[in-house]
Amino acid sequence: MTNRRLVTITDNASGSSVECEVLEGVHGRSVLDIRALPSKLGYFTYDPGFASTASCSSAITYIDGQEGVLLYRGYPIEQLAEHSSFLEICHLLLYGELPDKARWKEFNAEIRRHTMVHEGIRRFIAGYNHDAHPMGMLVGIVGALSTFYHDTLDISDPEHRELAAIRLIAKLPSIAADCYKYSIGQPFMYPINSLGYVENFLQMMFSVRAEPYIPSPVAVRALELMMILHADHEQNASTSTVRLAGSSGANPYACVAAGIATLWGPAHGGANEAVINMLQDISDPAEIPKYVERAKDRNDPFRLMGFGHRVYKSFDPRATIIRQACHDLLQDLDAGNQPLLEVALRLEEIALQDEYFIERNLYPNVDFYSGIILRALGIPLNMFTVIFAISRSVGWVTHWMEFFTADDQRIGRPQQRYVGAARRDFVPMKDRG
Repeated sequence: MTNRRLVTITDNASGSSVECEVLEGVHGRSVLDIRALPSKLGYFTYDPGFASTASCSSAITYIDGQEGVLLYRGYPIEQLAEHSSFLEICHLLLYGELPDKARWKEFNAEIRRHTMVHEGIRRFIAGYNHDAHPMGMLVGIVGALSTFYHDTLDISDPEHRELAAIRLIAKLPSIAADCYKYSIGQPFMYPINSLGYVENFLQMMFSVRAEPYIPSPVAVRALELMMILHADHEQNASTSTVRLAGSSGANPYACVAAGIATLWGPAHGGANEAVINMLQDISDPAEIPKYVERAKDRNDPFRLMGFGHRVYKSFDPRATIIRQACHDLLQDLDAGNQPLLEVALRLEEIALQDEYFIERNLYPNVDFYSGIILRALGIPLNMFTVIFAISRSVGWVTHWMEFFTADDQRIGRPQQRYVGAARRDFVPMKDRG
C-alpha cells in the first residue's frame, strides 16, 4: 500500500492542527486537500481569482506554462497540430482516445446529421436588431436551444449528455454563420455536409446563393489550425464557468451559453480583437518604432497586444505552431499590400529581434497570429470571438461531461472573506435625525 503523504497545518494561537493529504497528479504540481480545514481549524483559504486553487480533478488537458507544454489527453499539441484535424480533436477530447477508421466514419456521420438548425431558430435570429453584436446573439441563441430539444435534457442520462455535446459542436458553426449573414442582410446558407467542418463554416459565411465560395486549402488549414489550438485550455474563466453552471444541474445549452458570455469579456476572448485594434492604431509601419518605445516606458499606459502570455512564461507553443500557417496564408492571399498586415509583419520582425522583448519573453503569442489570420480571411472584427467560441465549444462540453463522471461532484459554492459593516441594529426612520 502506498504511504499517504500528509502536511500538518497548525494554528499557533490555539495549538490545534489538521493533517491535509497531498494529492499527486500525472503531471504538474501536487495539490493539498484542505477540505478538513474549516471543520478542524475553523478557517477557509483566501485565493482571489482561484489562481492557487485546484477546483477539480481533470483528465482532459495539461499545461506547463514554464516549459511551454500543452497536452490534449496526453498528446503534445505539436503532434496533433501537424497530423490531426479539428473534428478528430473533438473526438479525442470527448472520448479520451483517437478514433480508429470505423469510429471516425461513424463520428463524422453523427456530426453531419446535426449541422442544420431548426428553422424556428432562424426566425428567432430575425428578432434581433440588425446591428446586434454576434456574441450577444450567440449567448441568447445557444441558451434557447434547450427549448428546441427539451425532450433530451436529462443530464443524468449519458446518452442525452452525449447527444447535447454532438449537437453543440455541429450547430455552432451554422448558428455563427447565420448571425453574420443576418447582420449584413444576406440570406442564410445551409451546410453542405460533403465539405469538411472548417470548409463548411467558411462557405456558410461567405458564399451567396448566386455565387459559391471556394476557400483555398491554405486558408482552410490556417483556420483549422487556429481552431485546434483553441479547442481547450484547462480551467480558464469560461471553462470554469461552464463547470460551475453545470454543477447546479443546469442544462448543457444554458451552461455553454454561460461560457460564451464569459468568453465575451475583453480580458478573456477579446485578445485577438485587441491585436487588430492595436495594429489599426499604429496604422503605418514607419510608426512602429515610436510605439515600441512607448511599450518599453513603464510610465506609458500603452501596451503591445498579443505579446507574452499570462500562463506561458517562456514561450507559447501554440504561437510557434501557428506562425508558419499565418505566413503561408498571407503569401497565398498576396496580402503583402494590405497596410494593416504590413504593420503586423514588421512589428513581429522587430519584437523577435529586440533584446528588450527577448529578455522578458514578450514573444508574439497565439492571439497575435490568430488575429492576423482572421483579418486576412476577411472575418469581421466582431466575429473574432464568435470563432473562438466555435473552437472552444468542444472543450466546454467535454469538461461539462467530465463533471458528471467525477466521484466528488458537488455544486460549486466559493466562500468569501467578509469585510462589510459589523452587526448593527436597525434604526427607524423617525429616529435617524
